Amino acid sequence: MTKGKKILFVCVENAGRSQMAEGFLRKYAPQFDVISAGTKPQSQLNSHVIDVMKEIGIDITEQKPKELTNEMIVQSVTVNMGCMDKESCPALFVDDVIDWNISDPKDKDIEQIRKIRDEIKNKVLNLIKKLDE
Repeated sequence: MTKGKKILFVCVENAGRSQMAEGFLRKYAPQFDVISAGTKPQSQLNSHVIDVMKEIGIDITEQKPKELTNEMIVQSVTVNMGCMDKESCPALFVDDVIDWNISDPKDKDIEQIRKIRDEIKNKVLNLIKKLDE
């Protein structure tokens, strides 16, 4: 794949999983253009998600939830983080999607959010290897 390829991480609220994935890709593969978005974005990021990312040296405080647009989908390799709300599931709107099926950190305790963070990190690192092939 060419350098500068656009990667889009999507979920429903764009307040947790997709934001963590965006933060990891920014850190580990700055050669890619990355964005995250949601079908029903929240007004702000999950504060516990911000905290667990800070624990490992990634600051996502400046990232903001964004609404998913057709333009984002058309221009990007799209990764669906998983769906808690089947009617708003991003995979319904995207034909060619990578689906990770990761638990939503919303309403989870800090230990569970750390496990989700670590799962996302591993998946992002594997994605980077595939994108660089």
